[in-house]
Amino acid sequence: MRKKKYNHSFARRMTWWVMLVLFVMMSALGYLIYDLSKNMLVEISADTFHSSIQASGGTICHAMSDVSVAVKNNIFDIERNLGQPNELQAIVERIVAQNPRVRSCGISFIENYYPMKGRTFCPYAWRRSVNGQADVVQAGGNTTEGPGDTYLEADWFIEAVAADSAYWSEPFFDSHEEKTPLVAYMYPIHDKLGRVVAVLGADLSLDFMTRLLQQQDSIFLENAWAIQISGDEVFSSYVLSRDGTYITHPDKRRIMNSNFFVHIKDADKPGVADEIIWKMKNGRKSNSETDHVVLVNRLKTYLFYAPLEGTQWILAVSVPIFLVDVVGIIAGFAMLLLIAAMLMVTFLVCRLAIRHVARPLKQLAAAADEVAGGQFNTPLPAIASRDEIGLLRDSFENMQHSLTNYMEELKSTTAAKASIESELKIAHDIQMSMLPMTYPAFPDRHDIDVYGMVMPAKAVGGDLYDFFIRDDKLFFCIGDVSGKGVPASLVMAVTRSLFRNIAAYTQDPDHIVLALNNDLSNNNDTGMFVTLFLGVLDLNTGHLSYANAGHNPPLLMDSGEVTVLECDPNVPIGVMPCWKFSVQHLDLKTGDGVFLYTDGLNEAEDASHRQFGMERMLQVAKLTAGKPQNLIEAMKSTVQLFVGDAEQSDDLTMLAIQYTNQNQ
Repeated sequence: MRKKKYNHSFARRMTWWVMLVLFVMMSALGYLIYDLSKNMLVEISADTFHSSIQASGGTICHAMSDVSVAVKNNIFDIERNLGQPNELQAIVERIVAQNPRVRSCGISFIENYYPMKGRTFCPYAWRRSVNGQADVVQAGGNTTEGPGDTYLEADWFIEAVAADSAYWSEPFFDSHEEKTPLVAYMYPIHDKLGRVVAVLGADLSLDFMTRLLQQQDSIFLENAWAIQISGDEVFSSYVLSRDGTYITHPDKRRIMNSNFFVHIKDADKPGVADEIIWKMKNGRKSNSETDHVVLVNRLKTYLFYAPLEGTQWILAVSVPIFLVDVVGIIAGFAMLLLIAAMLMVTFLVCRLAIRHVARPLKQLAAAADEVAGGQFNTPLPAIASRDEIGLLRDSFENMQHSLTNYMEELKSTTAAKASIESELKIAHDIQMSMLPMTYPAFPDRHDIDVYGMVMPAKAVGGDLYDFFIRDDKLFFCIGDVSGKGVPASLVMAVTRSLFRNIAAYTQDPDHIVLALNNDLSNNNDTGMFVTLFLGVLDLNTGHLSYANAGHNPPLLMDSGEVTVLECDPNVPIGVMPCWKFSVQHLDLKTGDGVFLYTDGLNEAEDASHRQFGMERMLQVAKLTAGKPQNLIEAMKSTVQLFVGDAEQSDDLTMLAIQYTNQNQ
């Protein structure tokens, strides 16, 4: 025997398998660490940004509170001095001078409140941005400084008088520079009768918000504004109105001119952007990171936001995801390098260790090749270890002894099997010789045509059929013994012999079946039985007498029509002694015939366990009704085509008889 060559040793394959398992496990661990670290970083960042939003919001609210408190603290003085209009100018100057947050301040009176002052009267003061001092500008009539007389028709004045309550106005630009965005705190002034006679307004510059948020951004990202993608800031904090208008922004061109809601789109989940816009408009704040991942200016971004208390504004921070993920990416890359180094060391160690352990296996493989070549006494290598390899060596040794004994037993078994097969072949030949096998069966007669066949499922079977002529009468039968193999073949031989012997003395089918039943029932310790159909056909008249003993009813072919012959079922023979079997009669015309079969035909199964069935039998019989041999051969080929490669599960026997007497 040629020795086989192997390109890959067991040690090498085992090493690679170990490395593969380690690689998968360590890769999964690395990914888990990366994912956990990234999620923790996102959570920490979310908490940090929320805290910064709260801190910045507190600072902004504190500044706005300073302005509102300064206004409220002077309401009493203003209302007390309504009768002395010249004192009011000093009050507004004091408000601007004592409060650095106040950009300008003015008291706008209703029309003709002071007739001597003219149609309008508005004491007004504002802070110059050059030296930070409060410069006085008294407004009245058609002055070019301050609100002038146009404030009477202004929406803010009309709404403030009608509302009769304090509130913060919407942002607007400075009337002096038209560059600085302002917001005003409006407070109604009442006379002694409780009527609203004027509105005190203190303007707060929003520049401090922009500077505050820029300082906040620089804490989280040094030189953040130097990072640009497509010209848009990637890290920004800003204040928005409830409708999304920018109140503060690093790019002053966007303030009061651009809408934040236009720049956000869905990122990972549909509908997230719409949900965020709804939350912002309704004064909600962001919570977990899963509900604020959106596209801001086409960049995937974490968005944190919260309402500013006491206002209709929103403070928001947008942080690109890649800035948050960078730490996780660095950790993942470091983990990959660590995994690669560990895998290299593990590979070298495993390679050496497995080669050492697998060396005895190589020696055993060489010895096994010798044993496979028939050298059962080949010495095996000595293995000192008492592990699985040592047990394998002992198993090989036991196998050597077992193979020696097995070969001796195999020789004896092969000889015995050959003897049994030879005997079964002889039994098969004997069984077949007992059945009519020569056709035409009666070449010298023209009144009958008979053809039959049997196909045992094993070497010998339990189906039988037989026929002979005595006194111008055709005696015939077909039967199926319960079971298969040698026992069924013995019962079949006995049944066929009894049929011949009993039919030699009587021509009544019921008497023949009764005698068969009594003989087979005696001493039937095995419980075997035979289903049998037996008939006697008078060849001169065509009169058919028949008795059925639990067998399938034959097919009757009458004038081109194929039907099932009416039969009394009765019981199989060999079951109940002294059973009275019924006899039935039928007259055949010239050309009529009967087709007898065992259940191996109609119950034949294909690979899907579908049965051949009675419908297919009737179809074949209708197409080939006539000469018995043609009918049986057509039925045989059809059932074989139906069964295909499925194994034959039962004996198959068919017998066809056609009455051909032309003198009837």
